[in-house]
Amino acid sequence: MKRPDQIRQVPEHLQGDRTPPGQFLTEKFPILTYGETPKLDLSTWQMKMYGLVENEVVINWAEFLELQWEKVTADFHCVTQWSHLDNMWEGVLFSTVAALCKPTSNAKFVMAHCYGGYTTNLPLDLCMSEGILAHKRDGEPIGEGNGWPLRLVVPSKYAWKSAKWINGIEFMENDELGFWERNGYNNNADPWKEERFWSSLSS
Repeated sequence: MKRPDQIRQVPEHLQGDRTPPGQFLTEKFPILTYGETPKLDLSTWQMKMYGLVENEVVINWAEFLELQWEKVTADFHCVTQWSHLDNMWEGVLFSTVAALCKPTSNAKFVMAHCYGGYTTNLPLDLCMSEGILAHKRDGEPIGEGNGWPLRLVVPSKYAWKSAKWINGIEFMENDELGFWERNGYNNNADPWKEERFWSSLSS
């Protein structure tokens, strides 16, 4: 996990009750990532939706741009204890993308696949209710370090569940662990319950 050189903390008296336990607010949006940042080209970028779906779909960037875009404002909480409030994400709702492939009734979970090999798992109903495939944050394209060109943002979970550089969405009947979940991070990842790591590792 690469850490930023500097995180400038918001004064404690300004943080309020929107900061989950164990978190502090930042003025800037830090860049943390595992491994190398992939170099991507929009002319060859694509995203595949497959698994328990009626129609397996592969879309390119031009096709993604034709979908209905939305804006979602949400707080963002990293497992490394920083939080940034009121991020305005702009992109396509997960539910809009899912409608293209039509998940079957026995699809209950999602595995997000990313350029570079990263994976993370999520409940399908959570993705449908709050997920957004974001290309912009606060009116500007997200940088390479934050997942350009596309990041699956799921605000109610710790940030490792918001997969960067996404290129695949696999619909599954049973939950399977993603990269960090296999390596000690808590599968539920609720920042308000401080579900950072598996209990056997944090006790």
